[in-house]
Amino acid sequence: MDLYDAMSTLRAVRRLRPDPIAEDIQQRIFSAATWAPTGGNTQPWRLIAVTEPAKKQALQDLYKPHWDAYVPGYEARLDTMPEDAKPSSIKALDAGNYLASHMFEAPLIAVFCFNPKLMTITDSALERPSVVGGGSVYPAVQNFLLACRNEGLGCVITTLLCYEEDAVKALFKLPEDWHTCAHIPVGYPVLGGHGKIRRRPVDKMVRFNEW
Repeated sequence: MDLYDAMSTLRAVRRLRPDPIAEDIQQRIFSAATWAPTGGNTQPWRLIAVTEPAKKQALQDLYKPHWDAYVPGYEARLDTMPEDAKPSSIKALDAGNYLASHMFEAPLIAVFCFNPKLMTITDSALERPSVVGGGSVYPAVQNFLLACRNEGLGCVITTLLCYEEDAVKALFKLPEDWHTCAHIPVGYPVLGGHGKIRRRPVDKMVRFNEW
């Protein structure tokens, strides 16, 4: 795909078919992740490709209670949402409910891990949440998502499983100094999959020279 076309149509796709993903396609999307830049070129991340049914089911069992706890707040926001915005939000909620009950069916769940000891986290002492370390992980995640888009695969980045990090680490036998930061179900879309996205326009997001 043209890169701009891929970026401008990369939707969160939560309804995924169980059809297998060919090994050569998997290798291409994994390779795309490795091409991402990292601080000092240390590549302080790893990807666990989860394909075993029992482990995918275990991830769903950990994920679903957190999704179920999130839903009431989402539904409350729907009550105050402008009418023209409700249909797409309801559709997204329905898709989220589907994923929470069918995550185990995705042929692949990519679990991105990181080691902060391998990162130069220059904002760690500031009086705000630290985000700099993510700059050495999330570019790989984005490369992975774009590669999935290029291959016609649906995907969505999720982070609710970070609430269950101890259990996830135990499930995959992660070393003590490695942690998780993204869990991405991947598969061929059940419905239309990717398409036009809604984002704020450039003039609302970009300032020149001062805020």
